[in-house]
Amino acid sequence: MKKGLLTLATCVMAFSLVVGCGSKSNTGTTNTGAAKSDIKAGMVTDAGTIDDKSFNQGTWEGVLRAGKEFGLETKYLRPAGTTEADYLKEMGNLYDAGYKIIFAPGFKFETAIFAAQTKYKDAKFVIIDGTPHSAEKGAKPDVKENSVSIFFSEHESGFIAGVATALQLKEAEAGFIGGMEIPAVQKYNWGFQQGLKYANDNLGTKISLKKENDVYQGTFNDSAAGGQLAAQMYDRGVNVIFTAAGGVGVGAINEAKTRATAGKNVWIVGVDVDQYADGIYKDDKSIILTSAMKKIDQASFDMVKALKDGTFPGGKTLTFDVKNDGVGIPDKNPNLNDETVTKVKEIVAKLKSDEIKVAAEQGTLLK
Repeated sequence: MKKGLLTLATCVMAFSLVVGCGSKSNTGTTNTGAAKSDIKAGMVTDAGTIDDKSFNQGTWEGVLRAGKEFGLETKYLRPAGTTEADYLKEMGNLYDAGYKIIFAPGFKFETAIFAAQTKYKDAKFVIIDGTPHSAEKGAKPDVKENSVSIFFSEHESGFIAGVATALQLKEAEAGFIGGMEIPAVQKYNWGFQQGLKYANDNLGTKISLKKENDVYQGTFNDSAAGGQLAAQMYDRGVNVIFTAAGGVGVGAINEAKTRATAGKNVWIVGVDVDQYADGIYKDDKSIILTSAMKKIDQASFDMVKALKDGTFPGGKTLTFDVKNDGVGIPDKNPNLNDETVTKVKEIVAKLKSDEIKVAAEQGTLLK
């Protein structure tokens, strides 16, 4: 197993990388095969469900794996709404039940975590893709000693997926479906398009992505809308769609599966986690060409482990990137041939050595 390094502004911490495992239960679980711990790890979900094939699921899988490995109780709660009050209510419920490390997946939790970290000073909080701050306009980040803020270099993950897509398909029309137009989603898009362009300029591919096929749906849970957008793109001649959209992306995947079942040659590039299994439409065939991943499950697992080991990095902002193997594509890619896999590994090495640099902001994109 590879060693993952969590990059800090002033220090580097090492954590082990292991494969996560999932569950759909929202009740506390204890691993009877490990010495029982008095730590109880909880999570409050965002707008999506615990099996959203994306953010909530990735975070929860890491918490569950920690629970099984360290013998601790785990539980998630789904709030009634998406306001700060809704989130705080469920954090309070977890706290009152003895859950003293609480995970919050997404930027929508920023003000709720800001309030919770002060109200529950003997608890630990982990926010992913966000940083605690007050609700005041222009408020600065405020990560207290009992909180950790985690970010990922989505642009690097998108870039690698873009290069892999271009190398495998050689000549094709690409599309992008995003959820909300927020930094994490935008960075996936910008990185993906930079990856396509790099392959076109340096590796002899011919991939285009037109403006009308670059869309943000506006939510992360409208599966029907995702299916409609994918159908429209495929009807316009798009061959592969990168979806960074949670439940919206699930709708796009379902549309692609329907078309593949009917004999059409269409593809999806998954996001956040390896979505290959979600794209299976016949036997073991999947419409997921590859996935732009960020090790969300690893991040949550590492934070529980750090708390257990007495090294919880409170007050810090961590970044998972290509150099610490925090982002990338799946090691095994059934739809990528050996030539593509080998070349992608060469590109990843160049990213790690800074021979190739990917911009985290919008630059020259394919149109």
